[in-house]
Amino acid sequence: RLYQIPFEMPDCEGELETRTLHLIGDFSAPAEFFVTLGVFCFLYAMAALVLYLRFHSIYSENKKLPIVDFCVTVCFAFFWLVAAAAWGKGLTDVKAATRPASLIAAMGVCQGEEVVCNAGTTPAMGLANISVVR
Repeated sequence: RLYQIPFEMPDCEGELETRTLHLIGDFSAPAEFFVTLGVFCFLYAMAALVLYLRFHSIYSENKKLPIVDFCVTVCFAFFWLVAAAAWGKGLTDVKAATRPASLIAAMGVCQGEEVVCNAGTTPAMGLANISVVR
């Protein structure tokens, strides 16, 4: 996928012109995996809750059902760990793609010999870092 970031860039006459920079890469797969797993975990938790509360006698009489429940829970826990690691890797990729040095290198106007381009500010990624830690 191409991600678009609009920014203002001066042309050679000093006028500001709005252009769109296209970032190369797809950064959505880790987030989609994490969200999909979260939805499946929620649905399984609701189904298990119904099983525990409504069909308690079937759950307690059947010897295989608790073992299957445990195995499914272990699988979800493993995939949750994998999804959290993928989320962190996706965030690292987004940080690398939006680093001011990378953006300046992608701007054609900054490639001139006597042109000096500086980044105004570094993007704030504090809340994104917290999302990975939590």
